[in-house]
Amino acid sequence: MTAKRLKVIVTRRLPDPVELRLKELFDTELNETDTPFDDARLVDAVKRADVLVPTVTDTIDARLLAQAGPQLRHIAQFGAGVDNLDIESAVQRGITVTNTPGVLTDDTADVTMALILAVPRRLHEGIKLLEAGKFDGWAPTWMLGKRLAGKRLGIIGMGRIGQAVARRAKAFGLQIHYHNRKPVNRQVTEELDATYWESLDQMLARMDIISVNCPHTPATFHLLSARRLDLVRKDAYIVNTARGEVIDEAALARALKAGKIAGAGLDVFEREPAVNPELLGLSNVMLLPHMGSATEEGRIEMGEKVIINIKTFADGHRPPDRVIPAIL
Repeated sequence: MTAKRLKVIVTRRLPDPVELRLKELFDTELNETDTPFDDARLVDAVKRADVLVPTVTDTIDARLLAQAGPQLRHIAQFGAGVDNLDIESAVQRGITVTNTPGVLTDDTADVTMALILAVPRRLHEGIKLLEAGKFDGWAPTWMLGKRLAGKRLGIIGMGRIGQAVARRAKAFGLQIHYHNRKPVNRQVTEELDATYWESLDQMLARMDIISVNCPHTPATFHLLSARRLDLVRKDAYIVNTARGEVIDEAALARALKAGKIAGAGLDVFEREPAVNPELLGLSNVMLLPHMGSATEEGRIEMGEKVIINIKTFADGHRPPDRVIPAIL
């Protein structure tokens, strides 16, 4: 007798090869229209699914999980970040939570480096001027930016992505500094010739460029607060490809408008998909629509991790990418 296949409900469109394999292996419901699930659809999903495959845009909180059916035993997040999930509530209900770490490291680091290159050199401003027909020819003092080589880069969060950013930045001649919960191992420190700052305040006051690469947790919400943004040098730049909630976005907008910070490159926002209107139109800000991890290869690898996690769980084993609340 054939065993009953797991009921898997996917909340967004995934790459075709991933959806095909999910259909082959499980009793899978796909989101053909890619319309984000509203509250009613999420409630219906958790009542029927054995496995829910949400993305970072779905809020899976205690209120939703309280309405889940007893059959829901696995939430297989399509994404590395888990700040949209109430992990504690899930674990208390006996639900295993997995994510897709590691595969987005290079993709996110590439976009981070692109912003580090683009904002000080004012590339986004140049594009806008050219498109507006305002390029009248080269001039010695026109569109002057800042040289990267020799500048100090302060990385907030020296995990996989932070280290990947550091390797790229070092190749461009930047000096690597970082703030982390603890120093990285000696081998990484020596490879990157990196300087560790236990005090974030002290690091912020001395850097030419600041890159936010830490996850969003209760401890990192508004880590770059209005007070800390006041510590940043007037000629410094801030890049954020992590989570918008790590920066007090309103305070950042005020500082940028007032010229208290030279510029910013942002791929994430505090209340996505909404963008603080005070940031729109600022010449010293480059904004991207959360595309740091958006590569074909990365999305397929994320889907492969989701499938491995579900298949391992279905076979009665611990999935390789379980999220453990104690180490968040």
